[in-house]
Amino acid sequence: MSLTPEQILRFQRARDAVVRPGERERNGIGTQMEKTVHAVCKRYVDPDPDHQEIPVAGYIADLFDGTRITEVQTGSFAPLRRKLLAFLPRYPVTILHPIPHEKWLTWIDPESGALSKRTKSPVTGSFYHAFRELYEIRPFLQDPNLTLQLLLIDMEEYRVQDGWGRGGKRGSHRYDRIPEKLVDELVLKGPDDYNAFLPEGLPDAFTSREFVQAAARKKVRTVSPSTMLQVLAEQGVVTRCGKRGNSYLWTVPKDRPEKGE
Repeated sequence: MSLTPEQILRFQRARDAVVRPGERERNGIGTQMEKTVHAVCKRYVDPDPDHQEIPVAGYIADLFDGTRITEVQTGSFAPLRRKLLAFLPRYPVTILHPIPHEKWLTWIDPESGALSKRTKSPVTGSFYHAFRELYEIRPFLQDPNLTLQLLLIDMEEYRVQDGWGRGGKRGSHRYDRIPEKLVDELVLKGPDDYNAFLPEGLPDAFTSREFVQAAARKKVRTVSPSTMLQVLAEQGVVTRCGKRGNSYLWTVPKDRPEKGE
């Protein structure tokens, strides 16, 4: 989907309210209790502090305005399963998941704190990268009270050079990520919205390899095709229709609405 001017402005205001010039240098990168991407996304959804960190059903909701819960999940969705069991019977729930689009990497020397020159990551993120997390909450995806809000964000990542191997980069840990710009947004409210993941040019019957090839321009590398197709199958977007050699064949059911309908 294309961003509206209002979305772009709202995200920029949320970023500017959290990322103040010089503040990271004075206080130290990553020393804040709440990581920057998480804080910006919360403010993007609802800047009212009275709606943040609210007790609901024995858990703390990131955002609750009295009628809807929003959980900002920057990592694995697996820890959300217990919250969803408690929240979904009571309220509509939105999971907001930021995905790095273009990413620049800066290394921090663990002894001196010196910062390296930033370099651009060769991997460009896409909405397809959400499938690794969607797989973790498959039993909840068709709940009418659940909405997924996926944000593609250009960001800068700071990592401590405290790992092993050449240069101490393998096994290093991430300090913080600083959002730069909101690039795109995709909202999934029901099975039909998953049509957005169907690439153009698919044959009537296709293998997982052919699905990935058709979606190559969407940059799906690093995402398991079997994971994507299993999630899409559970939403009724694709169905298995046989085998070709050792590979399963998939097809798009003829009675599904076209994208955008």
